[in-house]
Amino acid sequence: MSETGNGSELPLFTYTLRLADNALVLGHRLSEWCGKAPILEEEMALANMGLDLIGQARALYTYAGEVEGEGRDEDALAYRRDAFAFRNLLLVEQPNGDFAFTMARQFLYAAFAHPFYRELVASRDATLAAIAAKAEKELAYHLRHAGEWLVRLGDGTEESHRRAQDALDELWMYTGEMFEVDQVERALIERGIAVDPARIGPEWDETVSHVLAEATLQRPRDGWMQTGGRNGRHSEYLGYILAEMQFLQRAYPDARW
Repeated sequence: MSETGNGSELPLFTYTLRLADNALVLGHRLSEWCGKAPILEEEMALANMGLDLIGQARALYTYAGEVEGEGRDEDALAYRRDAFAFRNLLLVEQPNGDFAFTMARQFLYAAFAHPFYRELVASRDATLAAIAAKAEKELAYHLRHAGEWLVRLGDGTEESHRRAQDALDELWMYTGEMFEVDQVERALIERGIAVDPARIGPEWDETVSHVLAEATLQRPRDGWMQTGGRNGRHSEYLGYILAEMQFLQRAYPDARW
């Protein structure tokens, strides 16, 4: 199942672009740990998770370009859009901070993304379903890895516990955006193409509560949530990510390795 025409008017294009942007931005964030991770084993783990996400982004951008039908490929969508054209969650663009912050961000995202992509495998869109089948397996590892680290940090030293709790307290206000549904997605949900995030909510709550209890960390209170990333309203951090990530393509258009 596909759509062609003006991509800005196509729900499937917007939906696929949102998923791709989430994966690209978070993958880039994890790549920033290369050469800086606390131990060699974790250096490899963070790099591999970043590569998983970049791979997901490539597949999704390629499909988004096909749906749009305007000749833009994965490179054009990743490297030639300005910040206001990106549709990623605010959560994934937050800076790495310390190691506890990175693990908390990864855990909160993966606790949603893993069941999300597992549900997307049943999509009536064959291409999205195929991409989801691979992503679901990768995100199962991401969730396990980040969750185990959060337990180590939370139930570790006084210092590691404090850092993990501070990270959760700061990141919590970005979690509500994952469960938003607008007209773009509602139409695709009704057609059996998109995943209704309401179906993910109970499992996300259970996973988060279970891991935080084991980590002896307090679940932050739900309250006002930050939003806007999925509609192009971002924090100042995304601009810095894109300035670094897009420099080569901007300086040398159509450059090829």
